Amino acid sequence: MKPSVLVVGLGRFGTAAALELMALGHEVLALDRDEAVVNDIAPQVTHAAQLDATDESALKSVGAGEFELAIVAISGAPDASIFATMALKNLGVAEVIAKAATTLHGAILERVGADRVVYAEKEMGERVAHSLTIRGVSDYLDVAKGFGIVKLRPPEPWVGRSLKDIDLGRLQLSPVALLRGREVTVNPPRDVVLAATDELILLGRDTQLEQIGR
Repeated sequence: MKPSVLVVGLGRFGTAAALELMALGHEVLALDRDEAVVNDIAPQVTHAAQLDATDESALKSVGAGEFELAIVAISGAPDASIFATMALKNLGVAEVIAKAATTLHGAILERVGADRVVYAEKEMGERVAHSLTIRGVSDYLDVAKGFGIVKLRPPEPWVGRSLKDIDLGRLQLSPVALLRGREVTVNPPRDVVLAATDELILLGRDTQLEQIGR
């Protein structure tokens, strides 16, 4: 059985996380201090409640301490996210993921107990930047400094050719998966011939990924 997840803060980031967790089969308790926001999401999650997440007793009253996982997605109020993170750890939540606006904010969140800090705006900005420098890319994931995974439509010179003929090894790129309609092939064979509607997932150095289609 998938673990239940507590989501604190229902801005764009928190709402998206709560709804996606529901789609993945988790039970979700969504919390926010804004009653209208809570009412909007209530029909779409397991439970929703209006409360001040910086109030440890309020969190305790809704059983927050019984959750193994929590996401603190409070936007625009660093002090509130810090206090909410601290309160959840005090209540015994095993893993707390907290959203940070700045590196200083993130450092404080880690200091008060956050198990993982995410920088949503920074990460999205980096993904958009890479999508502009690598032709045909619809998504980018940073793996390590200078390395990434991209999802892209095959550039025109690749269409109708096999992976063997394209010789991705020349670019030091590794094909991770091929998406063809709803079918996903992991580690696609070298003899597969690419269609214009396919999507490839490739792993490699950023400098090599930028050479695709050039």
